[in-house]
Amino acid sequence: MRFADIPGNENVKQAMINMARSGRVHHALLLYENEGCGALALGLAFLQYLNCQDRSEEDSCGQCHNCRQISRLTYPDMRFTFPITSGTKVSGAAKDLTCDDYAPLFRELVQKNPYFLENELSAALGIDKKSGLISVAEGRAIMQKLSLAPVTDGWRGIFVWLPEKMNQQTANMLLKSLEEPSEKTIFILITHNPESVLSTITSRCQGMRVMPLSKEDAAAVRKLSDIGDAPLYNDLFKSLIDSVIARDLQAALEVGEALASMDSREKQKAFCIFAGEGVRNLMLFGRGLESLADCGDDADWYRSAAAKLPAGFAESASAILGRTETMLERNVLAKILFCNLATRLYVIAGQR
Repeated sequence: MRFADIPGNENVKQAMINMARSGRVHHALLLYENEGCGALALGLAFLQYLNCQDRSEEDSCGQCHNCRQISRLTYPDMRFTFPITSGTKVSGAAKDLTCDDYAPLFRELVQKNPYFLENELSAALGIDKKSGLISVAEGRAIMQKLSLAPVTDGWRGIFVWLPEKMNQQTANMLLKSLEEPSEKTIFILITHNPESVLSTITSRCQGMRVMPLSKEDAAAVRKLSDIGDAPLYNDLFKSLIDSVIARDLQAALEVGEALASMDSREKQKAFCIFAGEGVRNLMLFGRGLESLADCGDDADWYRSAAAKLPAGFAESASAILGRTETMLERNVLAKILFCNLATRLYVIAGQR
């Protein structure tokens, strides 16, 4: 993966290039993005640039041995950690599984579409009806990797996709490595919810915001995906907001029923994340900051909806959605959660 292959985020690319060229590479980066904005692709491009044997001032060559290995995800001094559990494609007890067991499936997905969403990863791994996490077994696997001497003389890259999915014990294991990093080892953590990452982890990382893609770039990226649930989430979100604006509780509850009937918790959580971005857009439109919103062809709908909602609706709705996502992680009954979501949004929409 070369920087030239990645649309947008020129500031992030340049910051990474400057670090590499100056020799002042931070041992841990925390890339925070909205889902599907290219943080993983940027992290891969950075590791490739660090290890390129014939890099230019602006990019890796893409042709040397290291570049080819990293682009194929076969570079020996690279490891990927991501949320897992037992599933249909890999056998074994969840407590004993590590990301090594899922590595071929993960590589296949990344090479097909490095902009994948959380529910797309779960589907690719065969765990789409369960909630994945980064367990103690995975923490031990990372420590084992770091205890071994590097195969190459280049930079070793440890990627952690969604560090917010680590339990406390696993996070403590990672913390030790972040406090005493090995020479020429870089951790690249990619989060969709930085507020949920332990502060002891974030304080030891250099944060970099990966901005949303432009409408044109996002459309091109979506063509890489076979799943594409975003249109469904968009329809459900707008129907839910339209219902509470119209003071139609029955219609809002029907949207909640549709959400509860989705065939996996990962899709339900993905909706909460999507809706969180939607209420952010409502907030921006409500405050006259339309230029900062990322709403594609729905600008007119957001403008109209924001004008009809009370002040503070977006902030309250964001908190409710975050709470719903957390409760889904804890396996609370979805029907109860989405009934509560619809009801509470109905109530705050009526507070004039």
